[in-house]
Amino acid sequence: MARCMCKPRTRASTHCMPYDTAGKKRAAEPLVSFEGFDYNGTPEADFRTRALAGLHYRTDARATAWLDTAMKAVQEKVDAQLPGLANRITCPLSCRDATALLVSSTSDREPMQYFIYTPATSKLVGLGSERPDIRPADMGQRDFYRYRAGDGLQVPVYVTLPPGKPKGPLPTVVLVHGGPYVHGTSWEWEREAQFLASRGYVVLQPEFRGTLGYGVKHFQAGWKQWGRAMQDDLADAAQWAVKQGWAEPGRIAIMGASYGGYATLMGLIRHPDIFRCGIDLMGVSDIGMMFSVVESDLPQEWLEYGAKTMLGDPDDPALASVSPLAQAARLTRPLLIAHGAKDRRVPIVHARRMKDALAKHNNAVEYVVYDDEGHGLYHRENRIDFYKRVEAFLARHLRQ
Repeated sequence: MARCMCKPRTRASTHCMPYDTAGKKRAAEPLVSFEGFDYNGTPEADFRTRALAGLHYRTDARATAWLDTAMKAVQEKVDAQLPGLANRITCPLSCRDATALLVSSTSDREPMQYFIYTPATSKLVGLGSERPDIRPADMGQRDFYRYRAGDGLQVPVYVTLPPGKPKGPLPTVVLVHGGPYVHGTSWEWEREAQFLASRGYVVLQPEFRGTLGYGVKHFQAGWKQWGRAMQDDLADAAQWAVKQGWAEPGRIAIMGASYGGYATLMGLIRHPDIFRCGIDLMGVSDIGMMFSVVESDLPQEWLEYGAKTMLGDPDDPALASVSPLAQAARLTRPLLIAHGAKDRRVPIVHARRMKDALAKHNNAVEYVVYDDEGHGLYHRENRIDFYKRVEAFLARHLRQ
């Protein structure tokens, strides 16, 4: 029996190697190989033949590497009927003997939709879409790029342009993912980026150092770099977009949730010449409080080991220089802070103390608390309220 073992390389390439469990050795050639990406995927198994039919994976977008020649031919037929979409085919118990296959399809402009494919007739029947009211023509084009950070590191970034044929430079939002040690985003349709693009903004989503999915070197380059090189990556993304002719200097915002909220605060503190305003949703305002606030649900094991390795020692005085709360006097740009009262991952004390520190010198701070939310906006009415505030805030500060 062969299994797939995926070995990341420091040069950010991944080889997925078959492993013979009986002979206890790895094959000489990989099943799949990705330059610049870690392997991130799942196997598609044929349980009747007990064979590996293919590997679903994600690099900058979703795709499948079929080992089964019949399924490879099916993929080609499906792709021909659904051009421009990333089409993932999943099998029931058997791939080759299946009377029907499930196809899930998406693109940068189309939310996930589902079809049933009949191999005997090569016909597709639509089952429905996750967001049937979304019109692809109203959505912006998303593309994947890499830019060079100040220290030479190649940083992946997704760029979403406003729908139609936008003429730049345009007001821009740097949208920072949370985590931060997770995979950020991919090419497929994303509601937050498309919401902002539909309002006329260029949206940049950097996969800054520390982000998973781009090799060990890229991941480890983010260790102990909160507010430092990780922050510089975001500023470098904005300046790169200016050079591309997409972003308008002086009309660039920074926005994010959780770690992205922290990066928003530090972006306004460290790079006020680049970021005109910011939106902080449930963000960390002080690294030290991550270790000391008893309401937090962060595991003690993480705080004792992982956090000290990747964030830093809370007793290190140098952390004050990358604490938005300690540096609050430097934050003079307009800011929207939103937080959930029941947040246990980043307790609301982070937002309250930041608001109080800013009240002494910054009268351009909007503050809202959602009493029934935790670490995220899960109630529809709160999401609508928040994004109405986002729309008004950005229009006020980026378009006037």
